[in-house]
Amino acid sequence: MNLIRFKKAQEKIAMGFLSYIPSEKMLCKLQETVQQYLCVEQWQLFLYKEAEDYIGLIGVEVNDTDKTYTVQHISVNPSFRGEGIAFKMMKELQEIYPGYGCQGTDFTEPFIQSCLRKEEGADL
Repeated sequence: MNLIRFKKAQEKIAMGFLSYIPSEKMLCKLQETVQQYLCVEQWQLFLYKEAEDYIGLIGVEVNDTDKTYTVQHISVNPSFRGEGIAFKMMKELQEIYPGYGCQGTDFTEPFIQSCLRKEEGADL
């Protein structure tokens, strides 16, 4: 498992990854988003780590009543893009939330759909 639940000590790392997302560029918006992940129980943020390097981030809003999670944020270090890291993060989320359905926002839905197409074409 490469996904690690975000902790306050990793705030600067998380802000760095979130800053790659166009809607999160402003510092006050970044701080607000990080606070939401720290303070709201339904919002869960994970960092993706390989060896000693953090190379991605994925944040979800979990709805236990509906058994769904909505991918709110997803970001990968530009040096690692195109290597399937985001797809791996999505697969690990399925393991963390077994039996839950995955949804996206206007921003994340196109990516989620591309992961589903990739998974359908994969030999699982």
